[in-house]
Amino acid sequence: MTEFRLPIRIYVEDTDAGGIVFYANYLKYMERARTELMRSLGFDKPALFDGLQFVVHEVALKYHSPAVLDDEITVTAVLSKASRATFEMTQQVFRGEELLVEGCVKVACIDAQTKRPKGMPKNMYTTLNSQLG
Repeated sequence: MTEFRLPIRIYVEDTDAGGIVFYANYLKYMERARTELMRSLGFDKPALFDGLQFVVHEVALKYHSPAVLDDEITVTAVLSKASRATFEMTQQVFRGEELLVEGCVKVACIDAQTKRPKGMPKNMYTTLNSQLG
């Protein structure tokens, strides 16, 4: 799949007392990139879809260098794996060409009422698998 890219500007509310981006905010930026990637594939409500929810099941991040106030960063998302009930994306955060953060996020599809794993809609599964190339 091609790499999805989302530009983001760093504002004062993104930073901690030391003037750098608070570490948990990178998870928010990655969430936005995943959401916009799904929207670009035709799924405009990826968090709640016909009685289903998509929730983060696993996340692993490695921090290399901090972003600071007024930086313009780019957050990427690339679909790396898909099964009937989960999909995984590799994600990176850059300032220009400099890699700041990298990670992998596994998202699970669950029943909105029971909160138990459930297969995603067939059209979504088919679309995601077609993106794996």
